[in-house]
Amino acid sequence: MSYGAAKAAQTDYALSAAAEPADLGITANDRKRHHPSLTGIARGSAEVTDTGTHRRRRSAAWFGAEGRSGMVYRSWMRNQGYTSEVFDGRPVIGIATTWSELAPCNSHLQRVAESVKRGVWQAGGFPLEFPAMALGETLMRPTAMLYRNLLAMEAEELMRANPLDGVVLLSGCDKTTPGLLMAASSVDLPAVMVTGGPMLNGKYRGGDVGSGTQVWRFEAELAAGRMTQEECYFAEGCMARSNGHCMTMGTASTMASLAEALGMQLPGSASWPAVDSRRYETAQRAGQRIVAMVEEDLRPSQIMTREAFENAIRVNAAIGGSTNAVIHLLAIAGRLGVPLALDDFDALAREVPTLVDLQPSGRFLMEDFCYAGGLPVVMRELGALLHPEPTTVTGRTVAENVADAECWNREVIRTLDDPFQEAGTGTAVLRGNLAPNGAVIKQSAASRHLLTHRGRALVFDTPEDYLAVHADEDLPVDENTVLVIRGSGPRGYPGMPEVSNVVLPPKLLRKGVEDMVRICDGRMSGTGFGTVVLHVSPESAVGGPLALVRDGDWITLDVPARTLTLDVGEAELERRRAAWEPPPPVADRGWSRLYTEHVLQADQGLDLDFLVGGSGHPVPRESH
Repeated sequence: MSYGAAKAAQTDYALSAAAEPADLGITANDRKRHHPSLTGIARGSAEVTDTGTHRRRRSAAWFGAEGRSGMVYRSWMRNQGYTSEVFDGRPVIGIATTWSELAPCNSHLQRVAESVKRGVWQAGGFPLEFPAMALGETLMRPTAMLYRNLLAMEAEELMRANPLDGVVLLSGCDKTTPGLLMAASSVDLPAVMVTGGPMLNGKYRGGDVGSGTQVWRFEAELAAGRMTQEECYFAEGCMARSNGHCMTMGTASTMASLAEALGMQLPGSASWPAVDSRRYETAQRAGQRIVAMVEEDLRPSQIMTREAFENAIRVNAAIGGSTNAVIHLLAIAGRLGVPLALDDFDALAREVPTLVDLQPSGRFLMEDFCYAGGLPVVMRELGALLHPEPTTVTGRTVAENVADAECWNREVIRTLDDPFQEAGTGTAVLRGNLAPNGAVIKQSAASRHLLTHRGRALVFDTPEDYLAVHADEDLPVDENTVLVIRGSGPRGYPGMPEVSNVVLPPKLLRKGVEDMVRICDGRMSGTGFGTVVLHVSPESAVGGPLALVRDGDWITLDVPARTLTLDVGEAELERRRAAWEPPPPVADRGWSRLYTEHVLQADQGLDLDFLVGGSGHPVPRESH
């Protein structure tokens, strides 16, 4: 081996050794060295713990480097006004923020980041905020779900490419929470989630209105002629009256709660309103805690275990959470290599009652849930239904975190003995010749009389096709019709948008019909409601059975039996399959093309096939 090759190998070994998980921690007793008057330990050098073990922080490969490289890294950082003490080997904490004025739910995260920084400084760390893609469900077209994996990819690469020892993840709107958790899972640096919190309760004509959920109701009232457009204009200003994400148990509130249930968010922090001072107190405590997590080398892979995912699935059933949680949890588990399948969501939820009386399934909103005691009360109430032993970001177990939780309003959070809805009313997984790889339905938001139903199909190739004619008085539809909306899956739209709970035909609304069975290969907003079969897999665009349904076909939905059946003979289906032609590609360039070529189906979490599994946090090669 040449001298140059030998030196390069020696350097590569030193850098890779600095990145090994076992080499990241120091003892709590070393924290005193962060005081600038203590100069006994060289800047960024390897440190000696109480046991004599030499350990080196990942960031030391940058800020502890000698010669030209170290000068480059430190001097350019100092143009922001940092003093030299920040390079003394203290933990470097990245604050990944999805702040953007284009993502209204996340528009206050700059303020949250300041609180996190305060906590990091207090604990002796060096905080550095960096932006990650903001995914605002309310504005992005065709759907924010198209970009969840792009956020996860971007955040993953930013965490790995920079001198970070730990990260705090700031999220809010629906896809930002799972996207950041996917990234953190792949990199596996110590990480803690801080969600931005829900808005205050909406207020309209003396009553509470929920974001999203009330939009669907107002839409139906407008279509039925019971509400004017002017009244809608006034009402829309009454729903979103503070910073924060949806205050219903939509996807944003669901994923905030599940981040807490997984152990990745501080106990109780999922439900504090965005404008409550305790939201910022929580953020400050998260900043303090991430520094200790770096010292403990407590990583996402140690927290989000199979048992933690089982807890999250059961919590989702207990809170009446969004069906979107199914897709996001599958994707996060896939990044960690945790075995999790679609059928787990049905099996684990069957024995769990719905305890929380929140919109869209119930009456109350997240502000009420918070003041009633929040998620710790739910988890304590679930008791033996949860695994007590998984470790959380606090360093304590699930059971220890919720041991002292008290309920302050039993109307909002009910007991196991007196639940809001009985066990088995959570998300159900359906199978049959119409959904061989599965479909889901949110029972708690469906009409009981439609959970067993047989009707003739009225088929539309896109949601736009339906909306173009749904108001026609001659539309061949009645309350027994099964509306089939296809072309809405991950590849076919693309991105699997939240279009499945289409508004009912106005002529039925005027007759007093409030619900009907709808089947779609797309998704439904967590704020939505109705008897809607979602996530039909495989999707129609790849030749799934949904592509073969024709007007007038009989379809049988039997949720208690967990079946979804197209009552057409196999020979006829084969003839239709032979005549079927795939639709033209919906994307020919950029991210959308990459997405449609590599996205997995709904039953696999919609991640990209080449991103499944983690890749750790090795220190990148030197560039100077």
